[in-house]
Amino acid sequence: MDEEKYNVHFELISLAGTARSLAMEAIEEARNGNTEEAKRLTAESRETHVKAHKKMFGMLEDEANGRPVEMNIIAVHAQDHIAMATTAIDMAEEIIHLYELIYQKEEKR
Repeated sequence: MDEEKYNVHFELISLAGTARSLAMEAIEEARNGNTEEAKRLTAESRETHVKAHKKMFGMLEDEANGRPVEMNIIAVHAQDHIAMATTAIDMAEEIIHLYELIYQKEEKR
């Protein structure tokens, strides 16, 4: 595998890692009562995640067009990061919603 292909995988890892970290920061903000900031971080997380998915889709297109993508541990690791980021973002959105409900209930007391 040439260096350019490795760089794509490392970029996927970086993008997905950033997306996951932003989602986790969003949960922390929500826990601290900053749900608007949590939502902003979640939106930023989704945008970063979409960038990773676009790069992954490019690799899928290459494969579909007869240009096989070489699989190695770096590629597998990149896919793992994308999957973890997907789960973290989905869960962050749900957790933020739950915190909003909790804070709304507390305000009514």
